[in-house]
Amino acid sequence: MKIEKIQALRGPNIWSIRRKKLIQMRLDLEELENFPTNKIEGFRERIEKLIPSLITHRCSEGTHGGFFHRVETGTWMGHVIEHIALEIQTLAGMESGFGRTRETKTPGVYNVVFDYIEENTGIYAAEQAVEIAHALINGNDYDINACIQRLKEIRERVRLGPSTGSIVQEAVSRKIPWIRLGTNSLVQLGYGVNQQRFQATITGNTSSIAVDIACNKELTKRMLHDAAIPVPMGDVITTEDQLQSVINKIGYPIVLKPLDGNHGKGSSINVNDWEVAKIGLEHAQKYSNKVIVEKYITGYDFRVLVINNKMVAAARRVPAHIVGDGEMTVQQLIDKENLDPRRGYGHENVLTEIGIDKDTTELLDNLHYTLESVPQKGEVVYLKSTANLSTGGTSIDVTDMVHPENITMAERISKIIGLDVCGIDIMAENLTQPLKESGGAIIEVNAAPGFRMHLAPSEGLPRNVAAPVVDMLYPQGKPFTIPIIAVTGTNGKTTTTRLISHIVKNNGYRVGFTTSDGIYIQNTMLTKGDTTGPVSAEFILKDPTVEFAVLETARGGILRSGLGFSQCDIGVLTNIKEDHLGLNDIHNLKDLTKVKRVVLDSVKKNGWSVLNAEDEYSMRIINDLPSNVAIFSLDENNEHIKKFAKEGRITCVYEEGFVTIKKGDWKIRIGKAKDFPITMEGKAKFMIDNVLAASLACYLQGFGIEDISNSLRTFIPSAQLTPGRLNIFKFKNFKVLIDFAHNPAGYEAIEDYLKNVESTKKIGIISGVGDRRDEDIRLCGKIAGRMFDHIIIRNEKHLRGRTEEEINGLIIEGMQSSGRNVSYETIPKEIEALKHAMGMAEEGTFITALSDVISNAIDLVQEYQARELLEDGKV
Repeated sequence: MKIEKIQALRGPNIWSIRRKKLIQMRLDLEELENFPTNKIEGFRERIEKLIPSLITHRCSEGTHGGFFHRVETGTWMGHVIEHIALEIQTLAGMESGFGRTRETKTPGVYNVVFDYIEENTGIYAAEQAVEIAHALINGNDYDINACIQRLKEIRERVRLGPSTGSIVQEAVSRKIPWIRLGTNSLVQLGYGVNQQRFQATITGNTSSIAVDIACNKELTKRMLHDAAIPVPMGDVITTEDQLQSVINKIGYPIVLKPLDGNHGKGSSINVNDWEVAKIGLEHAQKYSNKVIVEKYITGYDFRVLVINNKMVAAARRVPAHIVGDGEMTVQQLIDKENLDPRRGYGHENVLTEIGIDKDTTELLDNLHYTLESVPQKGEVVYLKSTANLSTGGTSIDVTDMVHPENITMAERISKIIGLDVCGIDIMAENLTQPLKESGGAIIEVNAAPGFRMHLAPSEGLPRNVAAPVVDMLYPQGKPFTIPIIAVTGTNGKTTTTRLISHIVKNNGYRVGFTTSDGIYIQNTMLTKGDTTGPVSAEFILKDPTVEFAVLETARGGILRSGLGFSQCDIGVLTNIKEDHLGLNDIHNLKDLTKVKRVVLDSVKKNGWSVLNAEDEYSMRIINDLPSNVAIFSLDENNEHIKKFAKEGRITCVYEEGFVTIKKGDWKIRIGKAKDFPITMEGKAKFMIDNVLAASLACYLQGFGIEDISNSLRTFIPSAQLTPGRLNIFKFKNFKVLIDFAHNPAGYEAIEDYLKNVESTKKIGIISGVGDRRDEDIRLCGKIAGRMFDHIIIRNEKHLRGRTEEEINGLIIEGMQSSGRNVSYETIPKEIEALKHAMGMAEEGTFITALSDVISNAIDLVQEYQARELLEDGKV
C-alpha cells in the first residue's frame, strides 16, 4: 500500500461545493486490494483497541458502531484509512466528519477524501492514517497519543488565533468570503474594492496613532488623567534610585511593568518590600528599559471591551490558581486542574492547561512553597501574576453588571485613545458601582485585545463580540464582494473571457480577468502564462483596485485545488468536448462534465448559469443546477431553444445574420455578427459562438443592449489582444493564421472557418499532444487531412511519456483515414516548420499554424512581416 499523491482542496470542488476544505489522497492498495479487513486476522480487535472512539462512526450502516461492523464484515483499507484520518483529527480537537472513498478506473487505486480544519494537519492526518493502517495490519505497536499531540502542535503553529478565528467565523456565517494573507493572522474579508483587512483584532481602519498611544503606557495614563479618568499614581523609571523615589512617594504595595510590554510579560504585582521591588525592576527591564511603577490597586482584574465606541462585553479575569485540600501537593493539584475537560493544549478549549514557568516558581517562592508543598484546605494559591487566559487564567462574564457610568467612561476612553477595537483593563472591587465610588482605576488600554475571554468565559454568558466587528467593517447595505463571472468549458474560454471583460470595461468598471495567456487588470498584463487556476483567481480578488472579476476557470485548477472563489454571479459553460481525457481520473465526457459543472454549481441561487444549447453534455445537466439558467445557440430552431421560448425563458441565438437576445418569442437584436470584428465578417462560426455566450452573460449581468453592441464592434482581434485566437497575418503573396486549436473540437472549428477562405493552397502545421488519447490524436490527424493540401508535422514539446515517433504515427494514421491523398513532411522544431512553410508559400497560399507556443510563432511571423515591409521600402 502506498500513497501516490496528496492534494489539499481549498474551494468548491468535484466532491462538494459546500465543503471547500478537503484532503484528496490517491492511494494504491497494491496487494491489499485482495485483502479486505475480514481477511486480516485480528484487525477488528486491534483497531478497536487502538482507537476505541471509532465506535461513534455510524458509516453507511447508519447506526452507532456501524464502522466497526463494516470492518468485521469486510471493507477495503482505503475506507478504513478515511475513518482513521477523520478520527485522529477529531481526537486532536479538530472536529471532522465528512469523508468519501472511491475506487478510480485503475483497479486497486482509490481516492480517499476527508475534510480538514487546518491544511497541514489534514495532510499529516492522511500520512499517519496510512502508517496506522500498516501497524494494525502487521500487528505492530503505534503511539496514537504521540500522533494526536503532534496534530495539536501543528494546528497551534498554523491556525488562526481565537480572536481572528471568531471574526472569520462570523463573516462566514454572513456568507462574506475571506482570504488568509500569508501565514500569520492577517485576513482579508470580501473581494476587490470592497475588501476589508484585519489582523488579530486590529482592523484596516484602526488608527496607527491610537495604537502608538495605547502601546505607550505613560502617555495613555497621562491622557486619561487629563480627561478626569481614574488611573493609579506612579511614574516611569529606569534606575533603582528612581524606583526608591517613586515608592517613597506612593508607598507599597506597587506594580512594576515594562513600558512597552504586552500580555503581562515582565510584570510584577502586589510588591510589598524593597528586595522584591528590585527583582521586579530587573525582570521588567528584560522587556523594556523604561518601567512603569504605580500604586497597586486592590480588587479584581476586569477587562471591558469596546468596539466602534460601544461597550459590548466585560469580564472578570482570574489568574491561574489552585485551591488546597490539605492533602495533595501543588504539583498534584495542578495536574488535577489540568484534567478539567475545559482545559486543553493552546487555544483548543475554553481554558488553557496551566504550565509551570519562572513566574510560577517566583510566586511559590514568595509563599515559601515548592511544587511539593501541601497547601491548607481552602487556601487559594495563585500560579501566575497576570490573568491572561493563554497562561491558564479563567474569566467570568460580568457584562450585564456594569454600571451605566462605567459604560460611559469606557466608551469615552475608546474615543480619547482613538481605538475602534479597544480593551480596557480595570482594577476594582466591582463594576456595579462607578469607579469613583469603588476606588478602582484604569490600569491599561489595549490595542488588539483578545476576544477569547468573552467568546467562551469559564463562567457566565458567552458574548459574540466578533459580530460588532463585522458590523463595523460592513454596516448594513455595504457590499462585501464584487461581481464575478466565471467562464469554463473545453473550447472558447479565453476569447469569451476577453469579450466579457471588454464589455465590462467599456461600461465603466475596472475589470480584472484571468486567461490562459495571463492575468490582466484593465488591459495591462500583470502575470504571463496559463493563469486559469485558483491562485490566479485569488490574485484578482485580492487586488483592492478591481471592481469586477471575469475568471477563466480550467479543469486543471478545479481538480488540483478547487475553485479560487466561493460563489460567482454568472457561470458560463462554453462546451464539453474531448480534451485531456485519460488524465487525473477523467476518462470520458461524463467525468469531464462533473468537473466543469463545479463552476455552475458555485453560481449564487439568484445568479445565472449560461450554457451551450448545441452541446449534448451541457444540456444533460440543464435541469440539475441551483441557479437560473439561460442558453445560447447558433441555431434558432435548436430543440432546447424552442423549448425555452415556449417557457418564456431567456436565450441568445444567431438568426438571419444577427446576434439576438430572446425572451420567449420576443427578440432583441444586438447587431449583425459580420459587424463584430472577432467573427471575421461572420465567417468564423466558433467565434460567433463566443459572442453569443459573452453577450448573454453580459445581458444577464444587467448591461444594456446598445452598450454590448458597441463593445463588440470595438473588440478588434489581434496578436496583442487575443493571442492565439484566429490571428491572421497578411503578406504580399500569402497569409498566415495562428491558432491555439489543440483538440478535435478546435480543429473542427478551424476546418469550418477554412471552408470560407479562398486560397490556391492550404498548408497546415500541426502536432499531436502527448497527454491526449490515441483516438483524439488520430481524429486531429483526420480533420487536418480534410482541411489542408499539405501538412507539416512538427514535434510537440510536451510528450508526456510518449515518443515523437508514436505521436507522429497516430497523426499520419488519422491523415490517411481522411479520404484524401494529402502530402506531408516532418520538421521537428516548430519555428523551423513555420519558416519552411513561409519559404515554400506561393501566390495565394494560406498557412495555418496550430501552435502551442503562441508567442514564439507570433514573434517569428511579425519579424517576417517587418522584413517584407522593409524590403518593399514601406518602413
